[in-house]
Amino acid sequence: MGLFFGALENPIMAEEMTARQQIVYQAKQMGRKSMSHAKTFAVMGLIFSAAECVVEKARAKHDITNSAVAGCVTGGALAAKGQSYLSCSQCARPAVCVPNSLI
Repeated sequence: MGLFFGALENPIMAEEMTARQQIVYQAKQMGRKSMSHAKTFAVMGLIFSAAECVVEKARAKHDITNSAVAGCVTGGALAAKGQSYLSCSQCARPAVCVPNSLI
């Protein structure tokens, strides 16, 4: 994802840059975006797996509810980090998008 989104970002002074400068700029942007996405995904995986483990231990069951609650906690935690006021909508998004194979 970082490589893709980094490649889409164009410099403000693109007309004044040489082809070599543009390639170097794009490569740096792709590297920065890749690291940013990797860190975010690692944090999301850590929060999700920890929350699911805690919920499963507390409920003593293994079913889809554990993943939904863990996804809700993950979305809320990531939304709180960004100080988003839409934490309710952020709650449901990872519960649907994060598959159990990540655990």
